[in-house]
Amino acid sequence: MKSPEIQKASFMRIPDSLRSMSFGIAFSAAAFTILQAAPAVYVNQVAYDAGGPKVAVVQADAELGATATFTLIDAASSAVQATQPLGKAYTIPDWFSGRTFYRADFSSFKKAGSYKVAVTINGALTISPAFRIDEQAMAKEVLPSIVRYIRGQRADRPEELAADASILLNDGSKRVDVRGGWDDDAGNNSKYMSHLNYANFFSPQQIPMHAWELADVYERIPALDSALGMADSIQAEALWGADYLTRVLTSGDYFYMVVFDYLNSDVSKRRVGGLLANSVTDNKWQCSFRAAGGMAIAALARISRWNKNGASYTSKNYLDGAKRAFAHLLVNNKNYLYDGKENIMDDYCALMAATELWIATDDVLYQTEARKRAQNLANRVSSAGYFIADDGTRPFWSACDAGLPIWALVRYLDKEKDGASRTIALTAIRKNLDWQLSITNKVQNPFGYARQAISYKGAMKESFFVPHDNETGWWWQGENARLGSLATAAILGGRLVYPADNAWGLKDSLAEYAVNQVSWVLGQNPYAICFMYGFGKTYPPITKSYFGHQSGKGGISNGITGKVGAPDGVGIDYYPPGSDDWRFTEQWIPHAVRMLAATAAMAQAPAKTTGIRARAPELPEAAYAVNRRNGTLEIRFVNPLAAHAKAVLADMNGKSVGAWDVRQGDRSTSIPLPSLEEGIYFLRVGAISLKLELP
Repeated sequence: MKSPEIQKASFMRIPDSLRSMSFGIAFSAAAFTILQAAPAVYVNQVAYDAGGPKVAVVQADAELGATATFTLIDAASSAVQATQPLGKAYTIPDWFSGRTFYRADFSSFKKAGSYKVAVTINGALTISPAFRIDEQAMAKEVLPSIVRYIRGQRADRPEELAADASILLNDGSKRVDVRGGWDDDAGNNSKYMSHLNYANFFSPQQIPMHAWELADVYERIPALDSALGMADSIQAEALWGADYLTRVLTSGDYFYMVVFDYLNSDVSKRRVGGLLANSVTDNKWQCSFRAAGGMAIAALARISRWNKNGASYTSKNYLDGAKRAFAHLLVNNKNYLYDGKENIMDDYCALMAATELWIATDDVLYQTEARKRAQNLANRVSSAGYFIADDGTRPFWSACDAGLPIWALVRYLDKEKDGASRTIALTAIRKNLDWQLSITNKVQNPFGYARQAISYKGAMKESFFVPHDNETGWWWQGENARLGSLATAAILGGRLVYPADNAWGLKDSLAEYAVNQVSWVLGQNPYAICFMYGFGKTYPPITKSYFGHQSGKGGISNGITGKVGAPDGVGIDYYPPGSDDWRFTEQWIPHAVRMLAATAAMAQAPAKTTGIRARAPELPEAAYAVNRRNGTLEIRFVNPLAAHAKAVLADMNGKSVGAWDVRQGDRSTSIPLPSLEEGIYFLRVGAISLKLELP
């Protein structure tokens, strides 16, 4: 990821004559705006899962009328497979004028094969690019290429290995061994655990997240991994990541953050440090929870459970390192934060770390820390349903990891069995997913592109894209990683709070939301570009870097942004003439790895449900837990109390055995256990009622 002040020197631009050769179909940047105003059919140019939602978006220059239809045709023979009516007409005034859009829904068609969508507009037939329909089609089509792309991004070229064996710290105090890991993007040979940490709310999860996600895919769909011949490759890549994380874990029990090359092919220039804007480095090289330290702990703890050694370290080294780093950050985390204040990113990263250590060890310390961080996340859900990033009102938004709070809660629930604690986490997931659907569908949005709550000049604003004027001072780009992150969150979270008896195991609206994000990345966008290199009809150009690194098949480019020149990110743009090409066309590993997670979530067989149709779990307004350690009965409220109330506890006969005041805004209250015998009790706090069974 590059600062605009340096990108021209660092990005190896391709002459127009060669640039056009690297597209499936050649278009200059300016041509996108001109050509795509014509009638078009936008589809996922790779694949749709047979059992999942399947939608194309039709563009016309005027409304087509109530009787307009579309046709699904065989890609090879053009034989008609199905004809269906188009949906309602949409416009997107913030993006385009003079364009009308329709959604063409063919979800009921499940026959495996290659197809196109055709529509007659103004008397002429308009036909989409081809795509595949099959069971687990997305994973089958792209998983092997994504894994091979990640393998190609290893920092393992002879020049890199030789230099990284002895790299100077930024302050020049000593040299350290930081061999391994993955280069960050197609035009950059630096290695990032995270970056943008100086801006406090932007830290993307990079190398540790790649290792953790590879481990997740390895465990989530083992049969398909093996059927595709990729299980060993996925495991090997995760172990490569774990070896790097162990190597950059210092004797001081913190992780080194960045190996920065200053966008220079001279390997002697590489340094270990922290990274500010404009390629300025500093001496804050210690990873905090939110600056990937939490995800590094999570990855090491998870991979250690395989009892499989890497090339340089053992599974015991991984677990021991995770424990050391966690203990260190419990004491020192705030010392490594630029503002000295924890925020939502510390919560979800520390929750991941504590959860994986809890799963790996069953130690009560990690159970306690996981429950604390899960409660913190639940407390951050606003009344509207979006997460609050700080201790005030700033909404959480991320161009990379928007779904990670849900991912962390879902992973926590893989281990958590306590009913009260589960209720708190499930309620947070449900409220946030409800909001995600609500804000996305609040405006005309035929592509179903995930909208978000952003902060702009100190105020909350609803938007399609992140603001270009933000706390980093320069960083904005296409948001394809965000879309993969949200798609995964919708599927995994939706299966827990809105289970359904269908192929994906969640309610249709969430499944469609997830597919819309994936399909946007793969060509169902108003520029008709498949951002995964080597797939689809049209994809971005090759980016080249040093030591033989360049764009690879399966890698995903940054993508589409708000209008260039619009500080609040309003409007829409893709690589307009004169713009910084890296913001749009450069491949970045997080995009591909988030897509890998989304395709694995789609391909995973959902848990079996009973009955005609599964129902969402009933989530009470309060829950309870017996705390034997301090001898209390603890009552936890899902939402802060709206007003001061009297708590009354009664036995089976209706006799009051306790009464006390609970203040407005409280999330919990308690009563000493010694005064209570075994049996059934009933608690009332204002309008909240709860049945308790005390052992």
